[in-house]
Amino acid sequence: MKLENDLLVSDIKTIDKKIAELELLYEESLKFGRILIHKGLITEAQLDRSLSIQKEKGGRLGWILLSLGYITRLQFFETQAQKSDKYFATPHIDELINKFDKKLLQKITANEAIKYQAVPFKLNENGSLVILTAYPEDKRTLNFFRERFGAEGILEWVVTDLDISDIVKKLFKDYLANLTIMGLYNRNPEESAYKRLSKTQIALFIFLVLGIVASIYFYPITTLVVLFSAVQLFYFIAIFFKLITSIVGAKIKLINGRTSETINLNISEYPVYTVLVPLFKEPENVVINLIKSIKDIDYPQNKLDVIFLFEEHDSKTIEVAKSCKPPNTWRFFYVPNGTPTTKPKACNYGLYFSRGEYLVIYDAEDMPEPDQLKKALAAFIDSGPDYACFQAYLNYYNKYENFLTRMFTLEYTYWFDYMLNGLHALHLPIPLGGTSNHFRTEDLKKISGWDPFNVTEDADLGIRFSAEGKKVGIIRSTTYEEATCSTGNWIRQRSRWVKGYMQTAIVYNRHPVKMIKKIGLKNWLSFQLLVTGTPLTFLINPIMWGVFLIWLFTGTHFLSGLLPGYVEIAGIISFIAGNLILILINFAAAFSRKYYRLIPFAFLNPLYWVLHSIAAYKALWQLIFKPYYWEKTTHGVSVINNVRANENPLPGMPGQM
Repeated sequence: MKLENDLLVSDIKTIDKKIAELELLYEESLKFGRILIHKGLITEAQLDRSLSIQKEKGGRLGWILLSLGYITRLQFFETQAQKSDKYFATPHIDELINKFDKKLLQKITANEAIKYQAVPFKLNENGSLVILTAYPEDKRTLNFFRERFGAEGILEWVVTDLDISDIVKKLFKDYLANLTIMGLYNRNPEESAYKRLSKTQIALFIFLVLGIVASIYFYPITTLVVLFSAVQLFYFIAIFFKLITSIVGAKIKLINGRTSETINLNISEYPVYTVLVPLFKEPENVVINLIKSIKDIDYPQNKLDVIFLFEEHDSKTIEVAKSCKPPNTWRFFYVPNGTPTTKPKACNYGLYFSRGEYLVIYDAEDMPEPDQLKKALAAFIDSGPDYACFQAYLNYYNKYENFLTRMFTLEYTYWFDYMLNGLHALHLPIPLGGTSNHFRTEDLKKISGWDPFNVTEDADLGIRFSAEGKKVGIIRSTTYEEATCSTGNWIRQRSRWVKGYMQTAIVYNRHPVKMIKKIGLKNWLSFQLLVTGTPLTFLINPIMWGVFLIWLFTGTHFLSGLLPGYVEIAGIISFIAGNLILILINFAAAFSRKYYRLIPFAFLNPLYWVLHSIAAYKALWQLIFKPYYWEKTTHGVSVINNVRANENPLPGMPGQM
């Protein structure tokens, strides 16, 4: 009984403390709001509305006012300085940037400056330390600087959060560049695609080639029989693996589809959620649609940390984005020039400055369902800490535009609705899609973010999480994208994806035994069939087609001198069965989302695979001669993009288009 009473008293004290903190926060917010009213920057009604949002969803009043467009960023931080009776240094930041005490800066890391949103500026003669800070009177910040510098007193000069970011970019420029590009390599060279084939892999490759050449010379027929049998067997097993996994995924989706999914978020305050948006040479209509889509996200706007990532020299896209007048809380970051110029490099740069406890990536042409962040947050809360990422479904809003968009839609529907669900249900590694990946930010930082040298950085990251003992889950929310509708653009995009799968296969096959010990034999075999197997099946496909066509037009006579009839027939059966499986999977995919008009196109999947083979051989050539070259996919080509850009609000979810 005494223990129960002690626990009850403890609970009451905790509740009382929380109430006191909320009351203090309300008083501070009210004081902040009154200053703004006195300055004529907001009205009583605007303050009341903002305080009501703060009471319901939490957060700083200033950020709420900022997200509602009532004040500017400069007004927010200037008022903070006035409220705390501190010097507002932002108007003189250009002069101050060259007057920092470099010795003091050596005692703090760029990570700490971003974490505490403050940097040491100078040490006064009386022993007090002057710091530039975005959030004055923050106890964590003050305690950190007192302990680190042993200062007798702290004198705070207030600047904006963007000033802090700019200071870090300028004063820690070399460190940031190295972290952004070489962070993963420095952490673990064996997990980076910067290093291509290892010495062991090169030796094994040479040994294998020489062995095959010698074997063909001495035992030509036997060697051809073994090689052809191995190729056709692997071809069939890799495709059959996709069938089994897709069947499991379809069963999961069918069961889930019978129940209405609700978002159970019983939380007193939403965490900050970072949205990273890498952009490069994007058309105006794409940028307009993107900004509309992010504005429509159903999440407390004052808790959204939206970061647009531009290449420094991409002035046209930057100007278009600025002309759309995005909310004051969003940030524009300019990724410094440097090799490689890739999406993962830009994402690493944004990751470093992110404020969110959670983080999501969206591509330029994305249109996520509005409640996606809430579903992801609910999934994180309901899952254990071993889940580092949740992948949303991807699909297309221009699915009926032409042959390519129809086939692309069938492919994505089976991959994300069935295949990934199956991998998750079977507890197998999940190669992520390039967008709508929701992360625990700290987990992402611990493994050094994305690999800038891997052109399919998403698939690599999913496998790396598995190697680190982390799990990837699936959430039932869809992000709609623009399916590539021109053949040249499709081949450029697909060859990059296939090259990235080849890079990932090379990276995680450097030490097979070590990898098996890390992730287990089952997961390792799944990785080989899916990540290593996908490019291989594309490369093998023309061989299978060739044998099939020869058999079709000449029977078994033409190859009878090279291959026994039964081997050739077995290969034909494997080829036909493999293609029937892929047709069946695509056929089922059309039913998954009731895309009934796409059903006839499922039968054309073998022709679609011919395009994959063309892209795969291009990828193989680039892997040898241009391994880090990022082939840009041109967005905004679809006529639907132009329609969406001129509509306000956005049309209903695709499927109606």
